[in-house]
Order: sequence, then C-alpha cells, then structure tokens
Amino acid sequence: MFQGSQSMVKKLKTVIIKHPREAFISQAHLDASWKTFHYTDCPDWDKALQEYEKFEAILREHVANVLYLPQSDQTGLDSLYAHDPVKFTSKGAIILKSGKELRQGEAEVYKEFLQANNIPILGQLTGDAQADGGDLVWLDEKTLAIGLGFRTNQAAIAQIKEMVKDFTEEVIVVPLPYDRGPAECLHLMSIISLVDHDLAVVYSKLMPVFFRQLLVDRGIELIEVPDREYENLGSNVLALAPRVCMVVAGNPVTKERLEKAGATVYEYEGEEISYKGTGGPTCLTSPVERV
Repeated sequence: MFQGSQSMVKKLKTVIIKHPREAFISQAHLDASWKTFHYTDCPDWDKALQEYEKFEAILREHVANVLYLPQSDQTGLDSLYAHDPVKFTSKGAIILKSGKELRQGEAEVYKEFLQANNIPILGQLTGDAQADGGDLVWLDEKTLAIGLGFRTNQAAIAQIKEMVKDFTEEVIVVPLPYDRGPAECLHLMSIISLVDHDLAVVYSKLMPVFFRQLLVDRGIELIEVPDREYENLGSNVLALAPRVCMVVAGNPVTKERLEKAGATVYEYEGEEISYKGTGGPTCLTSPVERV
C-alpha cells in the first residue's frame, strides 16, 4: 500500500533517482551542453560516475527501495536532479512544470515513469503554472511551505493549494529574494533543510524575517551555515531518517554543528554531480515514501 510522504525527515523508504549515465550520457554530451544549462563548469564524466557511486552506496544503505529514472531524449543534464519535476504527498505525486524552460520536458517523462511503476498521481500543474520541487518544503505533515521566486509562480501555488486542501492545514508562501537573478537556481530548499522535526539547517541571510521567526516559534532549532559553506551547498542536507543525514563533503563547520546537535552525518564528494550543477543531495533524490 502506498504511504507517500508529507515529511522531509521521517525514515526514507522509497526514493527516485537518476544516474549520471542516463542524465549526462557521455563526456561529449557534457562538453556540448554544460553552458546551455548554466553549470559552473563542465563536469568530468569519469569523476562524476565515481562520486555518484559513493552517493548511491550511502543511499542504498539506508533506503529499502531505490528507483531509477530512465534516459530520455526529452530531458537534459538537469534531470540528474530528480527532486524538481514532482512533489509527493500522502495521496500521491503532484506533477510540476519547471520555471526553467529547459527542464519542462521532464514532467511528462516522470509522469510516464510513475504510471509504469503504479505510483499514484494526485494531480498535475496546468496552464501558466510553474513550480520546482525544490520550492516545496513540508514543515510537518500538515504544513507545506512554498517558495515564490523565479522557478515557482503564484498560479502554481494556487493550484497546489487546491490539490492539498483536504489533507493539510496550512500552506505558507515564502517570497524568495532576487539574489543572483533568474539564471541562477535559488529554491526554498537552497536556504533550509529539515534534519529532524525540530532541527533545520538554514542560511538566514536569504530567509525572510517572518519565515525564520515562524520556524523558531514552532520550536525548530536552527543550525546556521557559514557563508563559504553556503556556496558549497552546505545548507542542502538530505535527511535519511530523523537526525541521520547526508551532505556534500567540504562543509566541516556545518557537519560539526549537526553532530553537536546529535545527528549522524554521511558525506560524499560532489564536485562533479552537485557543485557544478548547483544541486546537493536533496536535489539528487525524490522521496516517494517516508515512514
């Protein structure tokens, strides 16, 4: 029976990922495409495969069911970041439509994959609605926070609110800053990662005051990420279970603060698969079921 997921922190049972072999395809494909997708530099094919092997090993150690998206001519390099085309609820998946035009082909490919694997679909964005999964954060099982920015618009928020109204109590809209402009990827999940029901890693400098205060008022302890580590995706932390998490290597202060808060922290080298495409471990994974 499908259990779904309306939590960022409960034990991860089923997850969808996409291997670099299916997203990056080859070094020649990377050489031809990385600038188009606004990567910081061209990923190295061999190193990317090595990094992903470690990332995948940590994931498989903690997650019972790992599902793999197939290669498709309708998707590009960014499809490595499996989190963004959908968001899961306890009732099934919401098929999204990315605010990044180059990623919009991923929605139908994902929909076909879910149907082939008998995973329920709750609904799909229509018309002008655009949203990325990285802008949707479950603060708890009844509260959904949605980032309003370059990737997610008001039309999408209105449609998502309608889809979840029968099984949520609150949808909180969080306006995101301009930061580095539309070509860069700033999601709500760029500045907050829940690690437990009462623990989150945050980068407060890009967080609206009301939202930060709301987290504090809800009794959530905030672990602040230093500026340098924010640039290294230090605020992008994947909870495998409450206070069991995965981070990109090279964020020692954040790791130490997590461990002081009682978390177990696993690291993987992510220069090729995370840093160059600006997608940490939460971006690389689409949690289908948490229990």
